[in-house]
Amino acid sequence: MTHPVREDDLHAYVDGALSDARRIEVEAWLAAHPEDAARVRAWVMQNQALHAAFDGVLNEPLPIDLIRAARRRLFRAPWRAIAAILALAASGLTGYGIGLKTDQSIPAPRYLARDAAIAHAVFSPEARHPVEVDAAHAAHLVSWLSKRVGTPLKAPDFGALGFHLLGGRLLAGDTGAVAQFMYQNAGGQRVTLYVRRAVVANRETAFRHVTEHGIEVFYWIDRDFGYALAGQIAHPDMEKLADAAYRQLTGA
Repeated sequence: MTHPVREDDLHAYVDGALSDARRIEVEAWLAAHPEDAARVRAWVMQNQALHAAFDGVLNEPLPIDLIRAARRRLFRAPWRAIAAILALAASGLTGYGIGLKTDQSIPAPRYLARDAAIAHAVFSPEARHPVEVDAAHAAHLVSWLSKRVGTPLKAPDFGALGFHLLGGRLLAGDTGAVAQFMYQNAGGQRVTLYVRRAVVANRETAFRHVTEHGIEVFYWIDRDFGYALAGQIAHPDMEKLADAAYRQLTGA
């Protein structure tokens, strides 16, 4: 039995959100109702115009001043609340990128671990849009992020440890652009590598570890840049991944 076609069905049709069976029913309805068909065509054209006008902006991080103003209030909230707020924002701002204001109460470079953990908590659960640029375009991804962050980057190879590159995205921080690379194993577990300019330059590449609300983070600063590998996997496995990243990125 065919259900009546309502306006929300028409919007879902334009958005590609209908099941195949329902889509066929709506298309039959449109064929018999030219006024509704005209409305649908107008909505499609409107969507195309919006994409043409604004898709280019999606590759730009949010303005730093705006981020700073928002985070002066965000960091008064509990950590889990921050992650929830950012996750909600990410669902509507996919591609814009986020960064985290340095909490001055956290000894440097501990801020790096906390920022990386929150970014991991926000993006690693994403099913449809975990990354902006996927691994099929890895060369472009590395080149793009290197240019935006301001240093030659490298996506470590974790293949021997069962993790493969999914892709990456551009985030924004109070020191400028931030790069995030994401990896996944056959079981669907994910780890992320977070790279940003350090608040304070450091020639000591000491390897550090901390657990931020259940997320294992291994991090270090190499000259002007900070690196942090974050994940919610067993500590020994995480340590092996972090050691591989550290050795590949520092040449140790």
